[in-house]
Amino acid sequence: MIYSSDTISISVLQPDDALQLNKLLVSNTERFIRFLPLTLADNRTLESTRNYIKRKIEAAEMKEGFVFVIKDKYQVQIIGLIILKQIQWDIKQGEFAYCIGKHHKGKGLITEAIKAVSTHVSEVMGLKTLQIISHKTNESSVNVALNSGFKWKQTLVNEFTPVNEAPMDMELFELKT
Repeated sequence: MIYSSDTISISVLQPDDALQLNKLLVSNTERFIRFLPLTLADNRTLESTRNYIKRKIEAAEMKEGFVFVIKDKYQVQIIGLIILKQIQWDIKQGEFAYCIGKHHKGKGLITEAIKAVSTHVSEVMGLKTLQIISHKTNESSVNVALNSGFKWKQTLVNEFTPVNEAPMDMELFELKT
């Protein structure tokens, strides 16, 4: 476990997390589909979730990416994810993607988690620049970035293309640790 409080705990994704991870993603498909289509596609069934976890553990061992699970205060139910991706070790930079289940939205839990994981990846992994890329209409995500100490840096033109949609401009937020 990398973090624990009165409300949540955060740990690195483990094989035992398959059932709860699958449940989180499948039950929130409509909520996550626009901005996390690849993660959802990789987790449609329990078996595909087991394969996803295996690939993500291998990626972590190779230091290519890390998945952190956010669990409720009882450390039973996975309520969200933070994915550290696009890691560039030479310049000590990485990007966060994140999600939280609909029943836990709006409680400040993902902001708490982003702050905790930011501290962890800075102190333990040595990353010095952390990024969040969000669409300006995703107010919850923008607020998470700002409330976690990230600063708006620039608009990235045509940065992301949701399934069956035109390319979208995205907002880049950065935190220097």
